[in-house]
Amino acid sequence: MSELHKFLFDGLPVRGMIVRLTDAWQEILARRASNTATGAYPQPVVELLGEMTAAATLMQANIKFNGALILQIFGDGPVKVAVAESKPDLSLRATAKVMGELPADAHLPDMVNVNNKGRCAITLDPKDKLPGTTPYQGVVPLFGDDGEKLGKLSDVLQHYMLQSEQLDTTLVLAADDKVAAGLLIQRLPVKGEGNLEGTADKDHDQANEDQIGRNEDYNRISILASSLTRDELLTLDVETILRRLFWEEKLLRFEPQAGMLGPRFACTCGRERVAQMIRGLGEQEAESILAERGNIEVGCDFCGKQYRFDAVDAAQLFTPLGDQIPGSPVVQ
Repeated sequence: MSELHKFLFDGLPVRGMIVRLTDAWQEILARRASNTATGAYPQPVVELLGEMTAAATLMQANIKFNGALILQIFGDGPVKVAVAESKPDLSLRATAKVMGELPADAHLPDMVNVNNKGRCAITLDPKDKLPGTTPYQGVVPLFGDDGEKLGKLSDVLQHYMLQSEQLDTTLVLAADDKVAAGLLIQRLPVKGEGNLEGTADKDHDQANEDQIGRNEDYNRISILASSLTRDELLTLDVETILRRLFWEEKLLRFEPQAGMLGPRFACTCGRERVAQMIRGLGEQEAESILAERGNIEVGCDFCGKQYRFDAVDAAQLFTPLGDQIPGSPVVQ
């Protein structure tokens, strides 16, 4: 079962989290593999998207935010866009659009940053936003301060967290076709709570920025965390990982989150959402698609569910409510 573990280092300004996505991650991959139009993801994309899904879960669990956290990577390589979304209840979903061939050993620059134009965006979309309110979004390039291409997603996100929260952060991420996992270690804010929304005051920002790279306790724990290998993160249970890395530290553990309280796959697509999209196309465009194909078929990129609207269904979308007749709620 997928699980999330939170912990504090007793007496030290450092917190940590480990996430292991098993059943949730396997369901995402199985749904993609069953899509006859796309087929399974290439292995490099499996690893990138799995790391993104683990990272999105860690980042959502690390902030106090009532809304969706959406992590996107996009650029000029064969992977045009990859998206991982995590909700406050830790329900999650992920997808990627791949166009072109990928070598079996492709890394982040090969997939989305061929000409150093790739970007990483983190969007916070409030659950109960007021009309006209736009989600907060932060965007960073996929290269470092000197223009060098960053080879790992963890490097990109550590850079992002340093910019957005002024907090030292260490991320270790790994994924294969069975497990997507991540370890996050972060220095606690010097003054108050910071978050990815960028709403902290100037005193908060300056106090945290002054401590970047200077806390010896964090630096020691970061070195220990960074020693965790990919194979260890994917194959060892959480108890073993924590014992191996931090056996000399006193940890304060929180109750693990699993099952319906932990990370799990869920999709928010629905027939009515698709209907709204078709209405957005306009009646003339809908009729054109019907004339060409006989029905309008829309598939969800996240969960693979197919929604079909025949001529009667489509006509009703553009008919006043009182004049409608029963349609056919076809979902496959």
